[in-house]
Parts: sequence; structure tokens; C-alpha cells
Amino acid sequence: MSEPAPTGSRRGLAVVAICFLTIVFDGYDLIVYGSVVPTLLAEPGWGLGPAQAGAIGSYALAGMLVGALVAGAVTDRVGRRRIMLVGITWFSVAMALCAIAPGPELFGLFRFLGGLGLGGVLPSAIALTVEYAPRGRRQLWNALMFVGYSVGGVLAAVLALALVAEQGWRTMFWIGVAPLVLVLPAAIAFLPESAAHLLARGRREEAEALAARYGAVLDPPPGAGAVAGPRALFTPTHRTATLLFGAASFCGLLLVYGLNTWLPQIMREAGYPLGSALQFLLVLNLGAIVGAIGASALADRFGPKPVTAGAFLAATACLLLLSQRLDTALLFGAVAIAGLGSVGTQILVNGYVAVHYPAASRATALGWALGVGRAGAIVGPLFGGWVLASGLGFEWNFYGFAVPALAGALLIALIPGTRTARTAAPRIEKEATA
Repeated sequence: MSEPAPTGSRRGLAVVAICFLTIVFDGYDLIVYGSVVPTLLAEPGWGLGPAQAGAIGSYALAGMLVGALVAGAVTDRVGRRRIMLVGITWFSVAMALCAIAPGPELFGLFRFLGGLGLGGVLPSAIALTVEYAPRGRRQLWNALMFVGYSVGGVLAAVLALALVAEQGWRTMFWIGVAPLVLVLPAAIAFLPESAAHLLARGRREEAEALAARYGAVLDPPPGAGAVAGPRALFTPTHRTATLLFGAASFCGLLLVYGLNTWLPQIMREAGYPLGSALQFLLVLNLGAIVGAIGASALADRFGPKPVTAGAFLAATACLLLLSQRLDTALLFGAVAIAGLGSVGTQILVNGYVAVHYPAASRATALGWALGVGRAGAIVGPLFGGWVLASGLGFEWNFYGFAVPALAGALLIALIPGTRTARTAAPRIEKEATA
């Protein structure tokens, strides 16, 4: 490299910082709905019940499904940077529309439109982070970036505690317009294009200059006649893993959005006041932040497969524990570990996908996994609303979510290894110490 590694690493950290800020507002924009659901259920003139509120919670996720699949398929052609800039602008404008929505029908439509932008930025943010992270630290840097989602959740919970009672729920959505001022200018000024994308498009000199500037290591481009685009995910080499990753992401995102949408209301049904119920949402996301960073460091050391499966199993155990009447301290501890097993586990799944596939198809693979996973994200709020409305009892809310957590662990355990994956760790260690 023409520049020392520390300089490149610092510049790579700037890429991670921009992606982190984007994901903070991505997480805020999604989790804010769960923080205002109790208020929306009481909104005069709207007449919302739990089932309809669950449906509205799924509209943004349906938009994310479409956005992730489309962006994941086209980002390897048009570039990661362009997708990021368009997505940030799109979901920020949609939040402003939600803030002025006169009724539940238009509110739901604007949530769907916002989901298109939210889903579009995720594959590119993960791909850029993994590309510009130091070899041997990719899982950790991806986690540091992606915990922005949970930081956004914490921000939503804290602001809801402080503002909703006096300012109303619309204020929470006006705050979601902030990326237009705080993130977009920084992304325009400092976010680079993917060097791997430039190399795949035949712009070798630009790619090599960019890799040298940021201290990145370029993977070789696909050879002549290699299958490109979404078809590359279904070649004999990758087909089984592609299907299993999609199913595991379905389980992970069902947990993420089901719990983040309904945990405050589930706790209110158990007899906790609104303030205490929102505290559980706060603890869930704090647990995800700390747990995901620690687990991702372990994934760099021991491999993403056993750590990701273990996180799913931890979620299963804690959800079963939450079905019991626990002392407050133990209850908060179980909620925190459930945060690792839901939001944190999805971070691990994303990181696993990013290192499993070659650079040329990385964003496409992430778009596939996140897009298919959005079906689980759509099911999560609907499922939680159905269980809550069924009157089966407090504990059944957690029994239901424990099933996909266990299924996720089994799916990850079945993902086959590849020659690249088996040899990646020793090669990365050599490169990191060279």
C-alpha cells in the first residue's frame, strides 16, 4: 500500500461512522413506531385496535422487503454510494409525511414508502463497512456499525419517555427528518464508492487508488463468463447457503420487529405502567448493543457460525425465562440477553453473509437475505398483535417468539462451509499482521 495501514484504517473508520449514523436513524425510524403504539391506540378519531396497529407496523417492513431486494440486486451495478444517498433522502422525507398524516390509512401508506428507503440503505451500508474494515476485524466493525440500529432504538425509547406524554407522538416522527441535515451532507462529502464495485465494472485504476487510500484489500474480480447478479447466489456452490441464510434472516427479523413493536404493550398487559414498559424496550436495545459487539469479536476469533447459532439459542432460553414472573433485576437481565438474541443475532447473521460470499456478489447476497428476512419482519408485528389480541395470556407472547429463535439456531447450524470460509481466518490473520 502507498500509505501506512493506520491512515487507511482511520479513513475506513470514517466510512463506518457515516454508515453507523445512517443505521442509527434507520433503527430510530423503525423502532419509533413501537414506542408510540400505546399512544396511537388511544389517538382520538383513529379507532386503532391491536390487530390493525400490528398491520400498520408491518407496512414499513413490507416496504423494506421491496427496498432491500431491489437495492441489493441493483447496487452491484449502480454502486453502493448512490444507493446510500438516495435511501437517506427517501426515508427522511417519508418520516415528515408520517408526522403530518391525518389518519391511519395515510399513515400506513407513508410507513410503507419510508420502508423502501430504509431497506435500500442496509445492503450497501453493510457491504461498504465490511469492505473498508481491516481484515481480521470485519465482524467486529460490522457490529460496531450495525449497533447503530439499537442506538436508534435506545434514542426512540428515551425520547418517547421524555416527549410523548407532553408533546404527542407526531414530534417523534419530526425528529426522524434529522438525517437530511446531519447525515446526508457528510455522506455526500466523505462516503467513497465501493472499490470492489469499481473493479467489477472494469475501472481498475480507480479501484486500486481507492483501496490504497483506505487501506482496503481488493478481492480478485470474477473471471470471464462468471455468473453475476442474483443468479450467482443460486449456483451449486452457494444455493444451499443462500436458502438457509434467507430463512435464518426471516427468523431473526421476526424476533427483532415483533419484540420491538410489542414489548412495551406486552409489559403493560402484564401490569407495568407505560414508563416501565418503555424501559424494557430501552434495556432490550442496550443489551443488543453490548452483546452484539462482544459476540462479533468472538465471531472474528472463532468464526461466525457457532457464535450466531449460540446467540439464537440464548434468545430461546431468555424468551422462555421471560414467560415466568421474575424479580425485577432478573427480568431486566433476561430482556437484555434477549436483545442480544434478537437484534444482536441479526447483526451476526448479516456479518456472516457478508464474509461468506465473494466481494462481487456481497451486496446482492445481503439484499437477498435482508429482503427475504423482511417477510419475517412483516410477520413479527402481525404475529405479536394476533397473540396479544387472542387473550391466551402473558406467557404465550414469549412462547411464540421462542419458536423462531430455536429455528434460527438450527438453520445456521445447517449452513455448509466453503473453501473460502474455511481458509479465511488464517489468511486474514496473516494479512492483519503483515
